Amino acid sequence: MSDDTGQQPPAPAKDPMKGFRGVQAGTLVIEAIVVGLALPVVATLGSGITSVQGWTIIAIAVALLALCGMLRRPWASWVILALHAGLLAFVVALPAIAVIGVVFIAVWLWLMWLRRDVARRMAQGRLPSQQQG
Repeated sequence: MSDDTGQQPPAPAKDPMKGFRGVQAGTLVIEAIVVGLALPVVATLGSGITSVQGWTIIAIAVALLALCGMLRRPWASWVILALHAGLLAFVVALPAIAVIGVVFIAVWLWLMWLRRDVARRMAQGRLPSQQQG
């Protein structure tokens, strides 16, 4: 797709990262709902909703929702991974909550791989929106 003149590939007509941020925001909303639905587990198997465990789960769910609007920031991915580390830390107190962290950290690692792949293809000019003719 590149010619010998050394020109940059054409910029895509639409920003593919904007659509990808939408996928990430949707994933964050789904994850916040799942983490919120873990509150009955904390109430039954843990120390209760008003304990440190319950407040931590609530804080993580609210932080996941707040991050939906901050996905443009370069540090947002690191904060998302830190929140997953918080969920994984529940392996000591409530392993059922840590399972949520394991499932969603796998989803986020896959999404980060996809984002890297889209950025690589965009730099090479291989996205469908960059094709001419």
